[in-house]
Amino acid sequence: MAATGMKVALHRQVSGGSMKHAGELRRQASMESPRTGRATNRFLFGRQSSMDPNRRRGRSQSPVRAAAAEELTVPDNLDATMQLLFFACHGDAAGVEGLLAGGVDVNSINLDGRTALHVAACEGHKDVVRVLLNWKANIDARDRWGSTAVADARCYGQTEVYEILKAHGAKIPRNKRTPMMVSAPGDVPEYELNPAELQFRRGQEVPTGMYVIAKWNGTKVSVKILDRESCSDHEAINSFRNELTILEKVRHPNVVQFVGAVTQNIPMMIVSELHEETDLSSCIQKKGRLHGQKVLKYALDIARGMTYLHQCKPDPIIHCDLKPKNIFLDSGGQLKITGFGVTRVSKVAPDKVKLVDHEAIVDGFSYHTAPELYRNEAFDSSVDAFSFGFILYEMVEGLIQSKSPEDSSHVIRFEGMRPSLRNKLKGYPPDFKALIEECWSPQAMARPTFSEIIIRLDKIYAHCAKHGTWKDSLKIWSVSIRRFNRSMKSRIHTEP
Repeated sequence: MAATGMKVALHRQVSGGSMKHAGELRRQASMESPRTGRATNRFLFGRQSSMDPNRRRGRSQSPVRAAAAEELTVPDNLDATMQLLFFACHGDAAGVEGLLAGGVDVNSINLDGRTALHVAACEGHKDVVRVLLNWKANIDARDRWGSTAVADARCYGQTEVYEILKAHGAKIPRNKRTPMMVSAPGDVPEYELNPAELQFRRGQEVPTGMYVIAKWNGTKVSVKILDRESCSDHEAINSFRNELTILEKVRHPNVVQFVGAVTQNIPMMIVSELHEETDLSSCIQKKGRLHGQKVLKYALDIARGMTYLHQCKPDPIIHCDLKPKNIFLDSGGQLKITGFGVTRVSKVAPDKVKLVDHEAIVDGFSYHTAPELYRNEAFDSSVDAFSFGFILYEMVEGLIQSKSPEDSSHVIRFEGMRPSLRNKLKGYPPDFKALIEECWSPQAMARPTFSEIIIRLDKIYAHCAKHGTWKDSLKIWSVSIRRFNRSMKSRIHTEP
């Protein structure tokens, strides 16, 4: 019995000797050994458990790398369990087979309760997974956080491994742990909301990844849901974190306000203020075009909100999807920008970024989208100025009419064509037309910043107010209405 206990303990420990290839193994903070109660060094192979709250956020690559030209060698002083995990991490199916044939337990675990099957599933090594399954590996073994090999494979997007494990009967564990679960109650973020305080309409279908209306302590709010299935999706979690990180730090009258989030329970949620009035697209569609004074007021609201986002530190918040549907009108007649923080970008230069997943979102682009985004090039905050040019046009001329959105998008991004500014700009000074044309310029360097846009819009607004442009426009409009009414009456009287 004592011998059996010793064997299990040996499988759970790591020798304390020197390590070759120190770059291939990562040492984390020490933790207590389950056998002795003393601190033991904890060596990690590759990607970590999908449910480990301390794993590096957004991690996409394993730190364990072996150059193709180098011969794979096992570091010194690794016990049999750690050798098995090492080979599983490197995808060495022959090495794994050799150890198992030599008597190593296929279900040996490390200090975190992780098996070779966990490690191989995280790294996507199909051949190793098949070898382990042939040796009757416990397919539903759980690590110390409750994760299984199939849950890890799904989290890291290892589709083929996931399908292999599912075909062998693996089941994703259902538990209440979330990918953002903290280790101690004191680490719960300040924005955390009690999910019991959120009430949804009875019988309402709540689609994941979409904002729906709910009530929080009696106040109507907008809630984005990430359900249990999406909580196992690595990309969905990264997008959720990215949006949450951005939303929690913005505060501006022309930006939709963040209320809080649920990150310690499933489903996870992001809660923001709700504006049920209307979005700018519906407003333009209903009225056809907006009155000049309202156009400039709304334009300044948008420009002020975008200036704030672009001046956020340490990096500007680039919207990438600025369009009338992502701009809401509140009950006080003020515009608020929403939809930012959804598009994930990676920094490629001090002032340039690129889309993280261009192929996944390119089909959702519209004619408001700058051409460099379509081409998947590095870009800066000027892409939002491009979108703003089209928003100005639509407030003055009405929504762009085309046989299909794809047609208008094609001619704008590939043929460089722009809608014609007809006669409806007659009441505006020349700089207004120039501003639209500069904003939607195909050249990013030619587009003004939103700080510059505010200065120019203020001057245009003052010019129109001083010269009574809006009053004259209203007089012309009212005279036209009276003439139309008189003509209709005369027709009625002359008809037999």
